[in-house]
Amino acid sequence: MKLNINSANEMKELGAAIALTAKEHDLLLLSGDLGAGKTTLTQGIGQALGIKRPVKSPTFTLVREYQEAKVPLYHMDFYRLENDDLSSIDLNSYLAEPGLVIIEWPEVIKGELPDQYLQVVIRRVDDSWDSTKRTVEFRPQGKRNDAWVDNIAKQIKNRT
Repeated sequence: MKLNINSANEMKELGAAIALTAKEHDLLLLSGDLGAGKTTLTQGIGQALGIKRPVKSPTFTLVREYQEAKVPLYHMDFYRLENDDLSSIDLNSYLAEPGLVIIEWPEVIKGELPDQYLQVVIRRVDDSWDSTKRTVEFRPQGKRNDAWVDNIAKQIKNRT
């Protein structure tokens, strides 16, 4: 599935559709350049899950946990992870938790990822830094994630 997004608000609405269809133990991988909208998408997910505090990028902390959500949210950002060193994070422990794990910059640890996940690739439509137009492409891996994308599409259709 591929979508066109025209504003930060639409990106957050997409995040809400993802959140409303997510299940415990889901893994969402967010790929895209700096400023593509990965954290904005995650903010929409967090809001839909009932997180009251600001959802911020964990660029410098690597992981932010939101236990107060309807489904606990574990938001990771591996942009600054050096030499594929995951020793400071027990990724498998997070994946075993009954929550939603979101990883920004999964390319850094691709050899450590499980076989089943939903990857979302966000791209700017043009080179203008202030443009909010994006394309969002869903790349599911595994039957559960194929179904997740179908449910996201239904949720989007129901909201329009």
